[in-house]
Amino acid sequence: MTRARLAVDIGGTFTDLALEHQGRRTTLKVLTTPAAPEQGVLTAVSAILSEASLPASAIGLVIHGTTLATNAIIERKGARTALLTTAGFRDVLAMRNESRYDQYDLNLVLPEPLVPRHLRLAIPERIDNTGAVLAPLDEAAVHALLPALAREQVESLAIGFLHSFLNPAHEARVRDIIAAERPDLPISLSSEVSPEMREWERFSTTVANAYVQPLMARYLRRLESELRALGLTAPLFLMLSGGGLTTIDTACRFPIRLVESGPAGGAIFAAHIARASALPRVLSFDMGGTTAKICLIDDFQPQTAKSFEVARVGRFRKGSGMPLSIPVIEMVEIGAGGGSLARVDAMGRIAVGPESAGADPGPACYARGGLAPAVTDANLLLGRYDPAHFAAGKLPLDRPAAVAALERAIARPLGLSPEMAALGIVEMVDETMANAARVHAAESGKTYTGRTLIAFGGGGPVHACRLAEKLGIRRVLVPSGAGVGSAIGFLEAPVAYELVQSLYQRIGAFDVAAVSDLLGAMAAEARSLVAAASPATPTVENRIAFMRYVGQGHEIRVPLPARRLDENDIGTIRAAYEAAYTRFYDRPVPGSDIEVLSFSVLVATVPRSGAVSEQCPTAAVESQPGGARTQRVRDSATGEVADWAVFFRTTLLPGRRITGPAIIAEDETSTLVSSGWSAVLDKSGYLLLDKDGF
Repeated sequence: MTRARLAVDIGGTFTDLALEHQGRRTTLKVLTTPAAPEQGVLTAVSAILSEASLPASAIGLVIHGTTLATNAIIERKGARTALLTTAGFRDVLAMRNESRYDQYDLNLVLPEPLVPRHLRLAIPERIDNTGAVLAPLDEAAVHALLPALAREQVESLAIGFLHSFLNPAHEARVRDIIAAERPDLPISLSSEVSPEMREWERFSTTVANAYVQPLMARYLRRLESELRALGLTAPLFLMLSGGGLTTIDTACRFPIRLVESGPAGGAIFAAHIARASALPRVLSFDMGGTTAKICLIDDFQPQTAKSFEVARVGRFRKGSGMPLSIPVIEMVEIGAGGGSLARVDAMGRIAVGPESAGADPGPACYARGGLAPAVTDANLLLGRYDPAHFAAGKLPLDRPAAVAALERAIARPLGLSPEMAALGIVEMVDETMANAARVHAAESGKTYTGRTLIAFGGGGPVHACRLAEKLGIRRVLVPSGAGVGSAIGFLEAPVAYELVQSLYQRIGAFDVAAVSDLLGAMAAEARSLVAAASPATPTVENRIAFMRYVGQGHEIRVPLPARRLDENDIGTIRAAYEAAYTRFYDRPVPGSDIEVLSFSVLVATVPRSGAVSEQCPTAAVESQPGGARTQRVRDSATGEVADWAVFFRTTLLPGRRITGPAIIAEDETSTLVSSGWSAVLDKSGYLLLDKDGF
């Protein structure tokens, strides 16, 4: 008998679960327990097993994603970390690349390095840019640092030497020396965590990995142990930021690869929905309790990148955070979730986020001690939520508390009614998300013309129509299980591993043998990691070169054949680069040589056939031909108040068309069908919304 599969996604506000067994899906959304995330998981797992009438032994696979690593970095709650680096380079973390994310701000603020200067320790050694040893490692200096590490109570260690991505011998030797004396000390090597050129990015990634490693390892091992005690003997897999799954051992070793695990699951979910619906160009819109995430998906593949920025001090300011050189699904993440807090800024404007009420205390209407107004409070006052049925009735909302919070923080300072203050908050959130989406498309060289917006997360379907209108999108799709989309996406993710490594090449003097040897070794390592997690499973392999014209500052991804290269491939690679460059910048640069900075190899298991909704279609019977009831709602586009019909998604039959304005409610979210829009439930259980009969 096929065993069940369970996915758990811990967000800043809610923990989402999705359980699939014999073609049936059971979902659950509960408040996160920030103080002890694993306790909330265990309680929720017990609840969903009870709801599905399954014993723990029926679970054959558990997949987990969490924002714990990201939160530890942002909140500076990681381990006390030291960095050992090449003599003369201890200040790389502080000097960064000397660029300014705002050229005209005389009071520019940059994030403080995770390692203070007195714990950035220099060791005499030097490897040149070809990997040759210029100065041998001073092993005596390494031994001499051991008392300092003990005296400073260092809990984790990062080692990053100059050019170690070409020759890791010195880093490996230092690790051996220290491990012999301190076998309990976690050690992260830059040649393993991020074997790429650019010292600041490589050192930053390695330090971040070391900073969160003790915390994440303890959490993951504790969770694994307590799940075992609950009776779940199934293997535990972790969702990676790049969209694949990995084992708990690899996750404990490289926890920095988990920073975007939850949002990555959402993008995978949207990509599967796009494939099932034959929609090659979509915009994924995932709005949860703490953040909103936007991702471009073309030809059923989310847009990806090999770097990411965390803990930005300048909102939406590229270059104002700490760089992480890890494979990620590329998306815009905005502090505009249901729990994002609203305020009046110094210029008398309504501002929302990025601060969030989280799960504890949560928005004011949760009646858990929150006093500041959040987006959920504003939506409640606009009539978008039924206070008695929010979260399937498990979390009744306190409307008077929301009114009081909005009156105190927004309405009174601006001379507005609480309802108009709520309208201002929601419109500000929608415009912030739309503006971020416009910038993301422009930076990617893409447009939204002809795209479908796939909305999910607890808040996505609530804000989807208005966001689509602002972006000029005329079709919205709300899949079944939208409220827990990221968790469902975990169930669709392949077991995968991606390696990125630098090997500088110029097309004019391309060393085919050296590149082929490197790619072959990377592919073998990735295949071994995937095979260890998923033995005897068919895999696919993708190889990428990151290329640019000589002297430029940014690279473009160019696909390579997944085989050993030969001389005839050089011209093909050049042509592929120029075609990609033309798509971004309109035309190539004739006569310019091209350089390759790094290479990527991704090995992944073949995805499951079929889409999520095809396995679990909506199969309820329509009980009422019209709306079950009506609700007074203020339209955020016009400001007008009217009675909107409220339908329950589980009562709709495929083919039934609903003309807006209306609300289609379900346990984990509600879909707003704005004026001028209509919605129909298709045979797969998806809600398709279109504007003006599109």
